[in-house]
Amino acid sequence: MTIELVSQNRSFGGWQKQYTHRSSVTGCNMRFAVYLPPQAETEKVPVLYWLSGLTCTDENFMQKAAAQKIAAELGIAIVAPDTSPRGEGVPDDEEGAYDFGLGAGFYLNATEQPWAQHYQMYDYVVKELPQLIEQHFPVTDKKAISGHSMGGHGALTIALKNSDRYSSVSAFSPIVNPVNCPWGQKAFRHYLGNDRESWKQYDSCELMSVLKPADKKLPMLVDQGTLDNFLVEQLQTRSLEASAKEADYPLELRYQEGYDHSYYFISSFIEDHLRFHHQHFEFAQD
Repeated sequence: MTIELVSQNRSFGGWQKQYTHRSSVTGCNMRFAVYLPPQAETEKVPVLYWLSGLTCTDENFMQKAAAQKIAAELGIAIVAPDTSPRGEGVPDDEEGAYDFGLGAGFYLNATEQPWAQHYQMYDYVVKELPQLIEQHFPVTDKKAISGHSMGGHGALTIALKNSDRYSSVSAFSPIVNPVNCPWGQKAFRHYLGNDRESWKQYDSCELMSVLKPADKKLPMLVDQGTLDNFLVEQLQTRSLEASAKEADYPLELRYQEGYDHSYYFISSFIEDHLRFHHQHFEFAQD
């Protein structure tokens, strides 16, 4: 697979870069951003995959989260894909709503038309993009995953379904129970159809409920602001707290007093998340 460099900027001794490539999974051109710490010039480094939220692109986290300084210190590469397929022929919400279609892929594999042809973000994030990163950049096989809001939903569900692929998972303000919230119900109905049983494979609370005692349980860190406007109706963090308790899942859930849903919140605690993942990279087997 070939990639094309769009831009590059020096940052804290490393490089912030942006690329495009043709995706066989989504059937369109995709864009991603990657931060390579200075250590990557002489050795392979572990990588954190960051999944962004509704309306975002690959640029939001890289420009607003202030993650490069600590990533450079710890020697962690960061990869941020786009939040949906885009381009000519890729369908969008008929009313142009922000919570479905372009910028709102929900990190699942759509099964309904016309979405199924392009909206295969689960396979893109789990399979195609890591293969591309490992082919073109000096990274080890140590991976972690994190995200915000819709991207937090993606990070948690992907980690729960692929615990052998990652060392740890974290999220800011994740949508944890999409089968029971308006954002999730709208997206799942269009992407997956009316069979609500099929929705459960992309719901963190539902996935936790079917874990067996012998299943691998990744270290999980979740931060949630108490003044988040979406907390009660859309995010439903208490449901994740209850599901984790029931499943005896090693969830560290922190309610951050006075914080909202914005990147001011993310930038305030991103260092904690990077150090969390770095700790578990150290424990991971080579």
